Amino acid sequence: MARQKGIIPLVGTIGGINFYYLNGVAVARKAGGGFNGYAIRTKASMVRVRENGKEFGECSRINKDFRRALLPFYLGAKFSDFHSRLMGLFTRLKNMDGVGRRGERKVSEGISTEAGMRLLKEFDYTPECHIDTVLPFRFDVEPESFDLDLPDFDIEKVRFVKGADRIELNYGLLHFDAGTWGFSLYRAEPIILDKGFEGSSLKLKPDTIPEGKGTVMAILGVRFYQEANGTLYLLNAQNAVGISVLECISRIV
Repeated sequence: MARQKGIIPLVGTIGGINFYYLNGVAVARKAGGGFNGYAIRTKASMVRVRENGKEFGECSRINKDFRRALLPFYLGAKFSDFHSRLMGLFTRLKNMDGVGRRGERKVSEGISTEAGMRLLKEFDYTPECHIDTVLPFRFDVEPESFDLDLPDFDIEKVRFVKGADRIELNYGLLHFDAGTWGFSLYRAEPIILDKGFEGSSLKLKPDTIPEGKGTVMAILGVRFYQEANGTLYLLNAQNAVGISVLECISRIV
């Protein structure tokens, strides 16, 4: 592989040489080689490639559904590496499938395991905005009603980001359905608090509780606002959007 030189970089194949961009740099290399679709589909030596591709497709589909379900928690914000980091998460969950053979392993099987649920809770969804740093309080999720209690809340201990004077708490239940392998979100009414809030406890209650088999993830999100001339403006910087899985509960009925 060589870098292109010249006033106008080329793109395409000319005289058996491929011209293209790699990480913003114009490069050139001899055409040909590598894999082709027919070989991947038919050759015995490509069996691992086929298996990996099938499992990658499964993780990619789950990733897309997961991000779409969580959209209310981060709508308007931009996370440049959100997709790739979640692909890492779902790949690890897929690897926890102890039932399916290679090429047939499922994220759904990994999510249902104790190790999988622990991984979902421990994963760092928003590295720039940690919920337990912003809200250094105890979170209690009631196992039947899924109500979220913050019994020792103190607004003076909340870590507001620079320029913010309001914080919004979003709470919801993300249900991974064991039958459809899809996600459904059941939200509580969001709460917006200013720095003068005097309450010493908070409760967030979902409007509806998921039904059916699967895994229920209790998710808390935070967003920050700035008030100007009587209008609240949502802050979309990465350090102003936080998402955390507080609890995972497997439901078998």
